[in-house]
Amino acid sequence: MPLSGPRPEWLTFDCYGTLTQWDEGLLAAVETILARRGGSEIDPQAFIEIYDRYEHNLEQTPPHRPFREVAGKALKLAMDELGIPPCAEDIDILTSGISRMPPFAEVPETLAQLKSMGFRLCIISNTDDAIIAGNVAQMGGHVDRVITAEQAGAYKPSRKIFDHAHSALGIGKDELVHICASPHLDLAAAREMGFRTIWVNRGSGRKPLPDYIPDAECATLDRVPDLFSELGWG
Repeated sequence: MPLSGPRPEWLTFDCYGTLTQWDEGLLAAVETILARRGGSEIDPQAFIEIYDRYEHNLEQTPPHRPFREVAGKALKLAMDELGIPPCAEDIDILTSGISRMPPFAEVPETLAQLKSMGFRLCIISNTDDAIIAGNVAQMGGHVDRVITAEQAGAYKPSRKIFDHAHSALGIGKDELVHICASPHLDLAAAREMGFRTIWVNRGSGRKPLPDYIPDAECATLDRVPDLFSELGWG
């Protein structure tokens, strides 16, 4: 249904792929790792698909592990599958690359505009505090709270991380709108929990869920303030 209901107090955001350039940054990190092998013939995108499969499986396999540990193990498993010898420095290249991923061009100004409209802003992210700190530092100081999988002890799409966030913010699901680019993590949780969502469809090729329609969809974050103004939330 179209976005409606009471004006939210908080806007919550996915970080990677929504606010920061995840696909571009991950590709750059993987290309650096493969280049250290003397110009591997392995396609970086194929490597990323294998890495993603292991990462997502590990995130949903008990016990909960820090993201750095998950990423390191997923990286090693992907390398083993492809016959690439792992190196201790690879995980540092990956996680430092994640931490340096810049925001999309429109993000800092849009966050500033949303703040000026009176919204409070919180990131909910599948990462560790130390990793995401580098990303948040590039967003212009407009983010009020950052809630991570490390703090919640759970990864999306588990509702545990969202329940933790809502409890930490002291709000119910009707008092926020969640803005995200990830159908199979964030929108899957929204389908289960019933909070309102805006899907930022940046044309990455990620497909919407077949049985869930977000409350609104936009191509870039800078469409959101206009959408809110149209709803009388300005």
